[in-house]
Amino acid sequence: MLEKVKTLENKNYLGEILSNKKVKYVIGTILLCGIGIALPRIFHVLAGSSAGSTFLPMHLAVLIAALVFGTTSACLVAGSSVIFSYLLTGMPTLARMPYMLIELLIYAILLSVANKKMNSYLSLIATIILGRILYAGVLAISIHVLGLPTYGISVIESIKAGLPGIMIQIICVPFLAKVIQKGVKLDKNDNNR
Repeated sequence: MLEKVKTLENKNYLGEILSNKKVKYVIGTILLCGIGIALPRIFHVLAGSSAGSTFLPMHLAVLIAALVFGTTSACLVAGSSVIFSYLLTGMPTLARMPYMLIELLIYAILLSVANKKMNSYLSLIATIILGRILYAGVLAISIHVLGLPTYGISVIESIKAGLPGIMIQIICVPFLAKVIQKGVKLDKNDNNR
């Protein structure tokens, strides 16, 4: 009988740990890191090598992390997605990796900040627009000030190629973020920002 009581106490203790907001934050961030690494690979296998630039799968996990968990989580997802994707699959290429990392970090920070002031749809649209402008500035500084090669990266071309991915982001990301927030029982104000 005493063993059953201890087992119930242990189960309750586990339930308390899993209901802790910090634990939800850590587990959610780790899961989104895994999604940020796996999703691009899935798209490449199913839709070919140009799927990344067309559907922007790596962006999805970063944007969801920004809406659900905030800046730190989104930056961790961005960094781990880019670095581990390169280490495991060679994509993005080593030459493009710093640019991809900067782009995702821009989106992570912008969306986390904008989401504090606007609803998720408006903050996402503002982030997509302002993020592209800031990324264009990064490329301009890289080329004209630092003299670095950009390896054929063009913001205009990436917008054209990535229109399907941008549409997926606008349609799916706020909805998925809301579902996740409800599932883990986090309010917008609970985000570890």
